[in-house]
Amino acid sequence: MDVFNRIEKRGHEQVIFCHDETTGLRAIIAIHDTTLGPALGGTRMWTYANDGAALEDALRLSRGMTYKSAAAGLNLGGGKAVILGNAKTDKDEILFRSYGRYIQGLGGRYITAEDVGTTVQDMEWVRMETDYVVGISRALGGSGDPSPLTALGVFEGMKSALKWQTGNESLAGRAVAVQGVGHVGYHLVRHLKQGGAQVMVADIDLDNIQRVTRDFAGIEVVDPARIHAVGCDVFAPCALGAVINDQTLPELRCGAVVGSANNILAEDRHAQALADRGILYAPDYVVNAGGLINVANELEGYNTDRATQQVQGIYDITNRVFRIARDENV
Repeated sequence: MDVFNRIEKRGHEQVIFCHDETTGLRAIIAIHDTTLGPALGGTRMWTYANDGAALEDALRLSRGMTYKSAAAGLNLGGGKAVILGNAKTDKDEILFRSYGRYIQGLGGRYITAEDVGTTVQDMEWVRMETDYVVGISRALGGSGDPSPLTALGVFEGMKSALKWQTGNESLAGRAVAVQGVGHVGYHLVRHLKQGGAQVMVADIDLDNIQRVTRDFAGIEVVDPARIHAVGCDVFAPCALGAVINDQTLPELRCGAVVGSANNILAEDRHAQALADRGILYAPDYVVNAGGLINVANELEGYNTDRATQQVQGIYDITNRVFRIARDENV
């Protein structure tokens, strides 16, 4: 594995490999760009096939955070971290405190938060060792779980996409397929049902399916392997990335792709392939910025109304992106 070539390929500034034999910690912190400010991005805990896959995930996700911060108008850069391990069996306080010490050693170049496989509780363990963490509980002066506001941002982006395509932003009667209903996807379903949408869902975790079908009436459950191929107005990937790829793209039967997953496109060229098929793609780093906006507000002293208002602005930002894409033919 040629590490430096992979780092230089996307213009990363720094990659830190963390190993603590005592706690079992194995983590990678990727800092992509700090031009606008310190790199902010969540910590993901995942069972990767190998170390190379973990590094690739950190590199791709951190670059996306740079774009996300810039698109949201935040004075922050892009970073991301991955902890190699099973999020259901390998967690404990000493692991995350060990990880927190590595973050502290970076002196503020990287600020972390929760992500896939990590929780508010995990971030509070990290906070025992460093101040460079956001997304902590409201009891400790933080913003709590960022998922609700991330979902709100995706919902606003979805309304923008429908307005751009049809002239009507309403979700009433629209069919939306949501891939992944664990955190953000669950809250997105709530917005969709309140908006009158017909909702189809899929998730590999049966607990997530049971919760969403228990809490919301009229939900249709779809095979996770086929959710991308159902006929719908909007396909909303809200789990892992790279779901739009050479295999899935020909099978899409949606009018738009708008979701919270990071790096929805397996490769940049798939954006043009979607356009060629008449499918509108809302860039993930634009519409899923609600969580980033939410936790970034902690840096200034958290205010719920201010954070919510900023996230609702994703509607206008998405409109602007579509307009630029049309006018500049990109």
